[in-house]
Amino acid sequence: MDIQFQMLFDHMKVEMQKQTIELRESITKNIMDRIEEKLTPIIKEIEKFRQQISKLKKEVEYLKREKKSNNIVIFGLDEDEKSTSELFQTIQKVFKSDLNMILEENEVNRLFRLGKNKVVNKPRPVLCSLTNGWKKDEIMKNKKSLKKVYVQEDYTKEVLDKRKALLPKLQEEKKKGNKVYIKYDQLIVKEANINTEKRKRELSTSPQSHTKVQNKKQETLNFIKTNRKNAFDVMRSRSNSLTLT
Repeated sequence: MDIQFQMLFDHMKVEMQKQTIELRESITKNIMDRIEEKLTPIIKEIEKFRQQISKLKKEVEYLKREKKSNNIVIFGLDEDEKSTSELFQTIQKVFKSDLNMILEENEVNRLFRLGKNKVVNKPRPVLCSLTNGWKKDEIMKNKKSLKKVYVQEDYTKEVLDKRKALLPKLQEEKKKGNKVYIKYDQLIVKEANINTEKRKRELSTSPQSHTKVQNKKQETLNFIKTNRKNAFDVMRSRSNSLTLT
């Protein structure tokens, strides 16, 4: 009797454990389903906000670029002016002497030194905001003619950071002999066409190649002469037949 009771008790114990596990799983599943049901619209809203934020970032970046689109930054200009008017006159003289370009006062919107404090023996760069884009393009197109100063576009901090990060890659590509430069915030690489140059040299220096070319030309001339003779023979025979009739 005790043995049967013990067996019954053990069986009941196992069943209760099973039911407890099933009940726990069922409760957990219900809770998770409810949580997922509550979280799903929230996740969708978060994704929607994320897309909107990404769009706003792009718009802000575009506005920053647009704001700076007519700006140039001038490096290496001696910092000895006492007023903005004197600074403008100095820039005006540089552009006139080096670029043969006249810069009028009404073509400049803003003009100031970048940086708060003046550094000894190191002139601060000058930001020059122009009123129109074509003037800025003319300056950038001819900037290599500038002798004592250097001109660069006014980039945003994000673009400057990207350009700085690209410098090691730029040096690496230059060592490979490739033509490489940074355009805004992208690295442009034009690989050197070594195979084409090698082929050109082979064609120009190889005696066999030169002989083959000459033979091909001679065959073409012989073919043209032969066909020309045949054409004359046909025309002569036709003229004879016409005379006989």
